Amino acid sequence: MKKTILLVLLTTSLCRLWAQQPPPPSFLSDSSDTKPLQEAVVKAYEQNRKLTEVGAPVSIVSKASLLRFGNSSILPAMNANPGVRMEERSPGSYRLNIRGSSLRSPFGVRDTKIYWNGIPLTDPGGNTYLNELGFYNFQSLEIIKGAAGSLYGAGIGGAVLINSMPSVWERGVSADYGIGAWNTQNININIRTGDENHRNIFSYTHQNSDGYRQWTSMRRDVASWETQLKASDKQTIHGYILYSDLYYQTPGGLTLAEYLANLRQARPGSGASPGAVQNKAAIFQKNFTAGFSSDYQFNEHWQNTTAIYGAYTDFRNPGIRVYEVRQEPHFGGRTVFQYKTRLGDSRLQVNAGAEAQKGFFETRDYANKLGVQDTLQTDDRIGNWQYIIFAQADLKLDAGWTVTLGASFNRNGVQLTRTSVIPPVTHDIRFANKLAPRISILKKVLPEVSLYVSAARGFSTPTTQELQKTNGVLGPPLQPEDGTDYEVGARGNLFHGKLFFDINAFFFELSNTIVQRIDSNGVGYSINAGHTNQHGIESFVSYQLADDPNGFFRSIRLWVSHTWHDFHYKDFSTNGHDYSGHRLPSVPPQTVVTGADILLRCGFYTNVTFTYADRIALNDANTAYAGSYNLLGARVGYRKIITPRWKLDIYAGGDNLFNTRYSLGNDINAAAPPARYYNAAPTVNYFGGVSVNYVF
Repeated sequence: MKKTILLVLLTTSLCRLWAQQPPPPSFLSDSSDTKPLQEAVVKAYEQNRKLTEVGAPVSIVSKASLLRFGNSSILPAMNANPGVRMEERSPGSYRLNIRGSSLRSPFGVRDTKIYWNGIPLTDPGGNTYLNELGFYNFQSLEIIKGAAGSLYGAGIGGAVLINSMPSVWERGVSADYGIGAWNTQNININIRTGDENHRNIFSYTHQNSDGYRQWTSMRRDVASWETQLKASDKQTIHGYILYSDLYYQTPGGLTLAEYLANLRQARPGSGASPGAVQNKAAIFQKNFTAGFSSDYQFNEHWQNTTAIYGAYTDFRNPGIRVYEVRQEPHFGGRTVFQYKTRLGDSRLQVNAGAEAQKGFFETRDYANKLGVQDTLQTDDRIGNWQYIIFAQADLKLDAGWTVTLGASFNRNGVQLTRTSVIPPVTHDIRFANKLAPRISILKKVLPEVSLYVSAARGFSTPTTQELQKTNGVLGPPLQPEDGTDYEVGARGNLFHGKLFFDINAFFFELSNTIVQRIDSNGVGYSINAGHTNQHGIESFVSYQLADDPNGFFRSIRLWVSHTWHDFHYKDFSTNGHDYSGHRLPSVPPQTVVTGADILLRCGFYTNVTFTYADRIALNDANTAYAGSYNLLGARVGYRKIITPRWKLDIYAGGDNLFNTRYSLGNDINAAAPPARYYNAAPTVNYFGGVSVNYVF
């Protein structure tokens, strides 16, 4: 107690001493995006407007939001947004859940379209290797929730737009070093050269950890080069190259008895079946992505943005049952033409374009003999493709009305040839043409307050992985998910911008819902599960209690994020069991995240975050649940401009300070008995680090 009082007195004395001198104009500013949410410009739906002028459920994760936590993962910053649940099954293994979309994802990211600097990161098979990016590859993210197919194609969960370019350009070098529990290290070097007309960013990140559980070691190396060239007054060209080498061990799910007895253990062997350690279950993943984009302004009315990319994934997974090897080259592009004009007192913006992707995948499954590739079981050649043609008109009327009407036409298919049988067998799977319309009406009721309603048709075709079982056998026939999403929302600022609120309600009735199953041999497969009713309320409120550059408290901000999701099967019967009226697995009915951000004028800061998550059903029968949990996290630090060229950030913090026992990334619908649902999350742990930035 005496040490705590002494620390507080020392901090106060130092702050009073430093507060006698005025801060420099750029105090605490760097390449981070620190704008308040209400001032951020949103790119979602090609709007390029302030968030309060966008008639859609969109959440923003700024650089400032990312830096509230330990500099090792975007997960806690993502989870601070209503309707979003990101899980880490083991270090390096992510699962992203936007409005229940993880129901289809035993691991990885499906049912959500993700773009990186305008380039599709989601492959033509519908899978996204989000874990190829390290923490420092993110500058900001926009999360579009609900049916976004009118511009982005397949994906019931919505879309995520990732930006890796800093919003403020500064030539220089930055170095970041972070440490954490279980021998976690995160190292980043970032070099920025050029000027406003020609920018280059070279970045290298290394991250490693032994992990909390047995058999959860990971290592990730990411190297990237990004460039921006102003070719003329009309054209700007961007280029991107990214290489990622990731290895992580997969400990496997535990039964309830195993989880309660020793939550740190890896999945043990049973009978003649080896466990995760004996079979050396792990992921070896290498990704290479290269692309460029061009922004061309023809005149005051017309402009075009075009992006082209090529990517390659080398994926090896010695698992519990099989040893899977995948090579996944693919390429694609996206182009958008925009036309703007005035119609009297109104403004019209029309966007039209297309997106196409083509993949040439090879997948081979072998028997896994204690981590060694053994007898060939299946050998497949997979050609997958998809294309989208879209258009959207946006009319900004007098008296604060904005009407948006858009639609896309979508086609995709998969040709799977099994060459491991004689003669080879080919399955040509094509999905029916899909039209995805959307209409949105927004009304500004006050200068900084708007209301909106929208309706959109959403759909999501099965991914290439969902068409097959995890042992390589072709799974049951699947139909695309299809439904209509209705939204109503309010967003704005009150009390001179101190209070910001963003509230929306939605109702989504989905047909042919795709769910994941795991049989008694641990083999995963997917089935259609009839109709589901998905409705909820998502809200975010923040209040700026203090905002005075010359005050002792430079900034005090309080905020709360709340999610209420009521997701049920409307009618679903299978194998003689009727699950109608049951809760959808993997979706917590209530989630609350609240935080406090305090910044002193002298540079000391504190970020505190509390999370409550309701219990979730683990199977369709609703006979097993993962319990609710409360989490507390905090980060304290000191940011200072040492000289006009040198900037420093030193920080320390902790996660799960209540030392709560809980499970994340649960294996949904695991076969019983006994079902292996549980993936234990880390107990209390601490982190720290330092960031140094030198401006040329």
